[in-house]
Amino acid sequence: MFDFLNPLLKRHPERIKADIEIYTWATCPFCIRAKLLLWWKGANFTEYKIDGDETARNNMAQRANGSRTVPQIFVNDRHIGGCDDLYNLDAKDELDTLLVQPST
Repeated sequence: MFDFLNPLLKRHPERIKADIEIYTWATCPFCIRAKLLLWWKGANFTEYKIDGDETARNNMAQRANGSRTVPQIFVNDRHIGGCDDLYNLDAKDELDTLLVQPST
């Protein structure tokens, strides 16, 4: 709808090719911040809402090298970490590079 703003805001959603997955809880502020950054980048992602689901949380922890906090973010099946890790990648100008790599 507002795609004409993308160049002005330096957003390039057409470049995003990565397969992005994020495990969240509905009311988690860090989950909301992480999803907001991904949205701002123009990335589509698969969200797994695991509120109160211990089985799903255990599956997430297994994928995330034992981390049980949310969010847990994966790009092309690579564990990125949580919200702070995502923002740190962005601050180092490494996030965009990850997001444009297609999944293999």
